[in-house]
Order: sequence, then C-alpha cells, then structure tokens
Amino acid sequence: MSSEWKEITVGEVSLVITKGTTPTTVGHSFKDAGVRFVKVETLTDEGRFIDDKFAYISEQAHSILSRSQLRENDVLFTIAGTIGRTGIVGSRYLPANTNQAVAIVRPVTDIIIPKFLRYVFSNPSFTRNAQSKTVQSVQANFSLGELRKAKFFLPPLKTQWAIVSLLGALDDRITLLRETNATLEAIAQALFKSWFVDFDPVRAKAEGRQPEGMDAATAALFPDSFEESELALVPKGWGFGVLGDLADLNPESWSAKRRPETVAYIDLANAKENVIAEITDYPFDDAPSRARRVLRDGDTIVGTVRPGNRSFAFIANAAENLTGSTGFAVLRPKCTENTEFVYLAATLDASIDHLTHIADGGAYPAVRPEVVAGLSTVLPPIQILMAFHEIAKTLFVRLTESHEQAQTLTQLRDTLLPRLISGKLRLPEAETILEKAL
Repeated sequence: MSSEWKEITVGEVSLVITKGTTPTTVGHSFKDAGVRFVKVETLTDEGRFIDDKFAYISEQAHSILSRSQLRENDVLFTIAGTIGRTGIVGSRYLPANTNQAVAIVRPVTDIIIPKFLRYVFSNPSFTRNAQSKTVQSVQANFSLGELRKAKFFLPPLKTQWAIVSLLGALDDRITLLRETNATLEAIAQALFKSWFVDFDPVRAKAEGRQPEGMDAATAALFPDSFEESELALVPKGWGFGVLGDLADLNPESWSAKRRPETVAYIDLANAKENVIAEITDYPFDDAPSRARRVLRDGDTIVGTVRPGNRSFAFIANAAENLTGSTGFAVLRPKCTENTEFVYLAATLDASIDHLTHIADGGAYPAVRPEVVAGLSTVLPPIQILMAFHEIAKTLFVRLTESHEQAQTLTQLRDTLLPRLISGKLRLPEAETILEKAL
C-alpha cells in the first residue's frame, strides 16, 4: 500500500450521518404513489435500487421528515435487519426519503468520491466488521455511532477516481448483461403468452387473418376455432391439464445410500427470478440438511416457501452434483420438447400469484410441491410444443450464455473490490486483469 493511503473514519469524510423514521410515527401512512421511500428491501446486495420495491409517502410527510430527505450522491448503508446493503442516490430517484433501518451518509466530496465510499461500504470486511458490532434485540441493529467510528483506508482523489472507473466498468457490463437477460426472458414470456394464454394464432385464423410473427408452416399447426373443455374454451384439438402431465415432480433426491462426496448447493435465498446468485460447494456431510434435490439441465425449480418472493430458476449447464434445497419444487420435463414450456408456464405471473394466494392463506406461507405440479395449463399437440421449443431454446441458450458471463464478471468484481479498496492490488495489475476479462 502506498504511503499516500491514510487510515480514516467514516465520520471524518462525512457532512451528515443520520437515519430516517417511519411515517406512521408522525401521523402519516404509506401511499400508492408519491415521494419514493427507501426500505431495506429496496436495495440489493450489489448496491442497486429495485424500482418496484420502493414504498411511497405524501409530499406533506416528506416535508415533515426533513432529517431524512435524501440528496443526490447520498450513500446509503442498511443498519437494521439485513446489515450492509448499500446504494448511492441518483437524481432520478429524487425526491426521496427513508426509514430508521437505513443510514444516510452525506460525503465531503472534496475528500472522498461518493462512489468510492459506496465501494468501501460494499467491501466484505467492512460489512463483516459492522455485523460483528450489532446489537441484537428483535432484529440486528448497527448504530450510527459505530458507523461513524468505522475505519478504512483512503487514497488520494486521483486514485479514487481510477478505482471507481475500473469497478464501475465492471458494474456497467454486469448491468448490461442482466438487462439483456431480462429482455430475452420477456421475449420468451411474451411468445408463450401469445401462443398458450391469449391464443393469438388461433384467434387470427378464426378471423381469416394470417398469424403474425411466424411462417406458413408454423401457422398451419394451429387450428382456426375453439371448443369447450371442462375449464374453458381451448383451441380445437387441445386439452387442459396440469404441469404434472408434462413434467415429473422432484424426480431425484440424495439419500444415505445414494449420496455424493460433495454437492454444489443452491439455497432458496440464492435463486430469484431466474438468477442464481450463488452456488456453494459443501462436503455432503457438512451440507445443510435441506440439500437433497438433485438438479439436471432443463429442470425448473420453484420456491415453495413464500412463493411471492419469486425464487425460481431454469437450470442449464448444471455443475456436477448440483443440488437444490427441499424448499424447491423441481419440475423435470418428460420430454425435451416440453422444457421451455414447463418453465414459462410455472413462472407465469398468474402461476406465482396463485401459489402466493394459497400460501398466504395458511399460518406458514408455503405450499406443498404437489401444488406446483398441479398448476393448470393448456396441453397443446406435440407438433406445436416442438415448434415452440425450436424457437424458445435459442432464446434460452442466449440467456444462459449471458447469465454465465454476468456471473463470471460478478466474481471478478467481488475479487478485485476488496483488494483495490484496501490498496493491496495496484491499479496497473487490476487494469490488466480487467482488459483480459472484457
């Protein structure tokens, strides 16, 4: 580490260190729209805001809660419940406010770049230190006083800019890949909904029109009329059934007699809307007791505990001995042509909403795996399933490639960040590593 790096406290680089409060304490309630209100769940572990996780308050409540009115470049650090999520306030989120679980740090920009401070807060050693100093009551709490005293090493502004630029390039690339993934999945979902929910090709032919977005051979596979079924109108020659007609439920599990030496484990918390954030390797004897579901390429996994959390994913390029939690329902297609159909049917908003409704009706918010396999679905002829598979598999291959690139770059960033922030890795070395990766 260069002698230009100085040990300093968060308090020494901050104009303000404060936190918010809940609007109900000042006689106000949350609204359906209005001023954005940041909660712990609004922030991701990677320092991003989740747009649909903002709460909202009125302008009057925002005015009363003046202490916690956010400003551009404020750095946020969660201090209650989940300790250590971070964010940096951009102008597009303003006006905004926050609650008592989120610390607001307003940096002295002549001394420290706000993004550099955000990376300091994201350093695992900083987070671990904060977690070690929490006070446990109903939930973990890290005090503003401890945050103010927390130490880190600060380089000159020029070095800060270089580090922020390097890590920012990685973050931008990861964000782009994830946005690409979201677009690809949206295309697949839109096609599925058009063919198998709204029946657009059938309706077009019934009206004497050529179905849009497909060649004549594919269009010829669809009927031009509907017929009554026990549940609803369906395209002529199609049926209604359940996902269990197309996929086997929980087909493989490890047991005392059939067990590997090690497992690559996916926990319920690490799968979210077709992103598997982390896979943990364990010797089998040290793995969590719920590490039992054997996963293969083409499987769909759907979280049965709090299904509204949308803990689902499509399995591709599975690691050796890939294993899921028993909190997942595993759907394995009975034939290759069903693969993408099963995933998209199981993860439709309507499917997840249905599972959530059932789960919320009980004392424990969960459903049995059989409920997932029992989700209703149309049953198209095999020729149409094959045609859909040929289109969808191309999208899913691209999804997998893009996801793996994002995972590789995320791992690289998580490796570089603590070494750069602590001054243990020289910038030229980091730049060489980054050039090879990008």
